[in-house]
Amino acid sequence: MNLASEDSINKIKHLKGSGSLISAIVLLSTFMFISCTNVQEEQKPLPNIVLIFADDLGYGDLGSYNDKSLVPTPNLDKLASEGISFTNAYCPVSVCSPSRYALMTGTYPFRSWKKSGVLSNYEPSMMDKGQLTLPQMLRQTGYTTAGYGKWHLGATFPTLDGAKPAGYGKFKAENNGANIDLQKPISGGPVDNGFENWYGFSCASECWIMDGNTIVAALGHEFYNIDSAKGKDHIEIVPANQYLKRITKKSIAFLSERARQKKENPFFLYYAPYVPHVPLSVSDEFIGTTKAGLYGDYVSELDSYVGQILNTLDSLGQAENTIVLFASDNGSQFERTGVHIDLANASNNLSDVKEKGPNKNEHHPNGSLRGSKWTIWEGGVRTPLIAKWPGNIPQGVKSDKIFALNDVLATLGSIVNFNVPQNMAIDSYDQSMNLLGEEKDVRKSVVVQSSNNLMGLRKGKWKFIAPQNDSAQGQLYDLYEDESESNNIITENSDVAAEMHKELRGIISGTVSEK
Repeated sequence: MNLASEDSINKIKHLKGSGSLISAIVLLSTFMFISCTNVQEEQKPLPNIVLIFADDLGYGDLGSYNDKSLVPTPNLDKLASEGISFTNAYCPVSVCSPSRYALMTGTYPFRSWKKSGVLSNYEPSMMDKGQLTLPQMLRQTGYTTAGYGKWHLGATFPTLDGAKPAGYGKFKAENNGANIDLQKPISGGPVDNGFENWYGFSCASECWIMDGNTIVAALGHEFYNIDSAKGKDHIEIVPANQYLKRITKKSIAFLSERARQKKENPFFLYYAPYVPHVPLSVSDEFIGTTKAGLYGDYVSELDSYVGQILNTLDSLGQAENTIVLFASDNGSQFERTGVHIDLANASNNLSDVKEKGPNKNEHHPNGSLRGSKWTIWEGGVRTPLIAKWPGNIPQGVKSDKIFALNDVLATLGSIVNFNVPQNMAIDSYDQSMNLLGEEKDVRKSVVVQSSNNLMGLRKGKWKFIAPQNDSAQGQLYDLYEDESESNNIITENSDVAAEMHKELRGIISGTVSEK
């Protein structure tokens, strides 16, 4: 019994002693009503969480972010109309592994052992031993956790000879996986970092697909293969253009099975498709369906499957108490696409990027933003970020508050009442008030990084890019006036640049971000 209950009983005893029995009954009923109300509030169920994380999708691909987009994205546009869209959300790195690390740990990737760039084949986990991850946090809070698609945060693969896997540290090797022991479980992967259920690959260039921590299949990739691997007769080859459909079916099966079993605890579903990353493995039924070429067809296909997951939540009656988050791990690698541009054999290389032009028949995946994947420009590091939670997040709202992927952990931690330890998620800000539409400048600045380790700082209207050496000049842009970063104004604003450079160095050299 709480103190309020004991106090109420004492008052009732006093009233009864005074002959006020009716007053006592009224007072008791009032306290019982308040007590029951408090219990109901305390027992309000935690929301389910669905996190949809696209791969190399641009800021300008969605119609809700770019009215000039040539790609129909009705499902994601509907999601935006039913929730909040952030227009200043950051990855904060323009390539895959580090952005996923920021999302999963709430920590800048330059604090990990992998200071820059993406993980190569078979490299170990980017997470330190004991480091808190998003699925671990939710699992500790009582969530069932499931992930489908792409991990790319490292894992340790067993080998037949005890040596490092063939192809270790490379992106392409003729003898890829030649000594992998396909009968033994991997370690340090998704299931060792918080996922109870996992189906997907660690790194696409490794090809291997895990069910839990067991290798069960391989991605039929256009660029990579497992021809040299031994003992692979039981390994299923999943064609790349069927992989999106497969992980969608498994995600829907997870949701449906929980509903069938009437599970009462909340769930966390991490849906991480390998789309629209190259190769553009579009399913036959979607080829030629947009005016944006093969790339646009792939984005449209992704939107269709996202729609299937959202419709499943509706049909199962789970949408009302489910937070849906959508983002991309970095900008698109393409600055321009179209039906007249052949991207069938597009490589994953910055040197092949063709700058956008004035052709109205071309689609610009990163919208009006400068640059692409790999670069420190806004086109590389800014991401669409959409959140929906019926009855809690306002509908059809756009927010210009700075939001970083590393803020997801602290934000969801606040919503699910998890006390994040001070030495964990050290670069993660609780943005729950902005998610709920309260509009507050929670994050004053965010560090951004390119694949070749250029470092920058976004703060308010300013974007500062540090020089790579002492002899070079840095860059400064006013993003309110010059969103496409076309006019470097560092010379006339050297004092601003110097202050931002000092702040940037402080964050990088420090052990935590100032909050």
